[in-house]
Amino acid sequence: MAHPYDQEPSFDPRSWITPRPDDPPAAPRPDAARRPAPSPPATARPRDRLAIGAGIGIAAIGAVAAFLARPSNPSVEAPVQPVRATRANPPASIAERRTLIVPTLADLAPTLLASGIAATQAQAASAAVGRTLGAATGEIRLAFAITPSGAGNRLTELVARRADGSGVMLAAGSDGAFAATPIAAKLHRQTRFVRGELDGDSFYSSAVAAGVSDVLIGPFVNAFRYDFDMQREVARGDVFEAGFEQRVTPEGEPVGQPVLVYASLATAGKSRALYRYRAPGDAEAEWFDSGGKSSRRSLMRTPVEAARISSGFGMRGHPILGFVKMHKGTDFAAPTGTPIYAAGDATVTFAGPKGPNGNFVRLHHANGWDTLYLHMNRIAAGLAPGLHVAQGQQIGEVGTTGRSTGPHLHYEVHIDGQPVDPLSIAVGGSRSLAGDALKRFRTLRDRVDGARVAAESQ
Repeated sequence: MAHPYDQEPSFDPRSWITPRPDDPPAAPRPDAARRPAPSPPATARPRDRLAIGAGIGIAAIGAVAAFLARPSNPSVEAPVQPVRATRANPPASIAERRTLIVPTLADLAPTLLASGIAATQAQAASAAVGRTLGAATGEIRLAFAITPSGAGNRLTELVARRADGSGVMLAAGSDGAFAATPIAAKLHRQTRFVRGELDGDSFYSSAVAAGVSDVLIGPFVNAFRYDFDMQREVARGDVFEAGFEQRVTPEGEPVGQPVLVYASLATAGKSRALYRYRAPGDAEAEWFDSGGKSSRRSLMRTPVEAARISSGFGMRGHPILGFVKMHKGTDFAAPTGTPIYAAGDATVTFAGPKGPNGNFVRLHHANGWDTLYLHMNRIAAGLAPGLHVAQGQQIGEVGTTGRSTGPHLHYEVHIDGQPVDPLSIAVGGSRSLAGDALKRFRTLRDRVDGARVAAESQ
């Protein structure tokens, strides 16, 4: 027997819609033929009609609420409402800055080309830099800005500087041409002082260990070439001090080579402190003591740089001939190529190869003395008889030509035609500053001493 609720109206909300007169007839459901037509409802009692009406009302309210809450398309997310497209301004071009160093001016244009800058602009920039900096050799520091432009990069600004800080700034105009502004070198001098003790091996190793630049070691030794035999008169524990000036940029970067301005050496036997000064009218600077007296003598005691004495003056067994023979000079052993200097102002009387002497130079000095230099590896270019040379001027290099067992300089001094021991002779007096030259020297001396005191207090 069928349940009474099977005879009640359908709860499908679609069945609640009353068709309009002009609506087409609803298509029959596919299973309509299989389902028996519902029997006409029996007349309901008043209590049943009240319950049925309440149920229909509750169902209707829930159905309407569900209908209103459902999405428009349950299987697809609600589409985002399209926004009207507007043409945005393209992003502004961003300049890229680069900093690098090129070895020479000729490398500037290729470097810019490698950065994507057009050839015409790279060549124009290189030419503009060359007009200001000139053709001098040396590396160039670049700082430039490039801006993306079409298929390549556009150079908008460039700063080129040499090692001394001088340079030029280029700014690209709207027409592509460069406006050049020269940059003056802004350098100042710093004075530093280094102290150390000899280590017993060599002055070179001692100085380097103390922090002295190797380019200053030669000038330091030469400052004392009239006062000390750097091989026999110095020993372990002797104290030295070097003061040098260095040009630096505002950023503190060194420019060029340092210059030795002060040198002192204290041994067990004596001590000397010297100041580098060029007196008015002098072609070159000299070394003076604190009283303004030059350290220069008429003859240098050691005419070769940083050498050691390998054989002294006097009788000895000849290392090649094998018999005892008078050694008429002093041998200074040094590596091949070590500079040899004129011991004093002189005129060249011989320069060339001479049998067992090898490459040989003879100088005649104003006081009548002669100095001889044997076994050279090379004689300085242009050195010939009749040429005047100045004291300290390089006349050749150490070698082992002629009758020689190793690289060294054989050095002789002849007085009245007779050889004498070069290390035993008095090398003459020296000049003293006076007047305005002395006043200027004292100003320089006080400035250097003040810098030494300031350095010691730090």
